[in-house]
Amino acid sequence: MHSQIVCEEGAMSRPPHNEPTPEEIKEKHRLEEALEEGLKETFPASDPVNVTQPPPSRGDSHVKRTD
Repeated sequence: MHSQIVCEEGAMSRPPHNEPTPEEIKEKHRLEEALEEGLKETFPASDPVNVTQPPPSRGDSHVKRTD
C-alpha cells in the first residue's frame, strides 16, 4: 500500500485573500477621482499632484470641492 499526501499548492505560503469592503472600494474610488481632478487642474505643470487639499480661500469660490 502506498500513502498519498495531497497538498494544495501555496496553501501555507500566502495569507488568505480578503476582498475589500464596500467602504474600502468607495474610499479608493473617491481618492482616484480626487487624483484625476487634480491632474486635470494642474496639467500642464511641473508641480506634483497633492491629494490633501488646503482650506479654500476666497479665490477658490469657483472650485467645487466635496469633503
